[in-house]
Amino acid sequence: LVSGAAGTPALALWRDGAAKAAILDFVARVTTAGHADYVPPADRIAVFDNDGTLWAEQPLPVQAFFVLDRIRALAPQHPEWRDQQPFKAVLDGDSAGIMAVGMDGLVALVMATHAGMTTEAFAELVRDWIATARHARFDRPYTDLVYQPMLDVLALLRANDFKSFIISGGGVEFMRSFSETAYGIPAEQVIGSSIVTNYIVQDGTPVLVRAAELHHYNDKEGKPVAINRHIGRRPIAAFGNSDGDFAMLEWVTSGPGARFGMIVHHDDAAREYAYDRDAGLARLVRGLDEGPGRGWTIASVANDWARVFAF
Repeated sequence: LVSGAAGTPALALWRDGAAKAAILDFVARVTTAGHADYVPPADRIAVFDNDGTLWAEQPLPVQAFFVLDRIRALAPQHPEWRDQQPFKAVLDGDSAGIMAVGMDGLVALVMATHAGMTTEAFAELVRDWIATARHARFDRPYTDLVYQPMLDVLALLRANDFKSFIISGGGVEFMRSFSETAYGIPAEQVIGSSIVTNYIVQDGTPVLVRAAELHHYNDKEGKPVAINRHIGRRPIAAFGNSDGDFAMLEWVTSGPGARFGMIVHHDDAAREYAYDRDAGLARLVRGLDEGPGRGWTIASVANDWARVFAF
């Protein structure tokens, strides 16, 4: 078994326990030539949810704060938003109103802030925002809220010839703007929700323009569908943290041969957040109730992680 980053023990930021042992045991079995569970490098594919699995998602997913900030920035150009939901709730700072708008309302907010521009212009907006925006509780850039133990996992897998993909409900182009810097995962290994994009020639220059129409919502049952469409192989390991990841873990771990599924259980209010059954967008019920019986590992933030964030 090849360890993670050079000069450091594998999973150094994981406390000794069942979760750490399960990861190390799985990686050792599938990478040891001659072992009954050996998997050739080409099939060593792992998939990770993003929000709540690789970085913090409370009190809202990071992209939601980007949307809210963009609504406020664009409001002077749209005086009609003052009396129009769901925009009125955002401008009034009405958190309950924002949460009550439902899927259609959330899509309207995303389209108003993510569409009508080239892919390059959108990427620049995201890079500029993420370089300056800060998390309210921790007063840190959002990229400082990456879970260090999960970087350990990514490093261990990378060192053992795994290819890791992000499979998230977040916007694919939003995540691609920081995935390589934050996680070491290149843009082409990021799969997320997407909106319709059209090719046009604008002032003599070919560009891709983002339209105000949802193409694919990459959550729940949409995750295995997107994995199959974009990767073309069933992964052998999956990591998530909510019931939005249940179908992904179920599909990955039901395949033949050695399989691994892990759920990150957020139970550390002191260092991060504690939430599961009543968490709304990040609800975790089926995973907790059914995961152990399916052979999935439940990783406790409080008990299994020696450190949460780099700071």
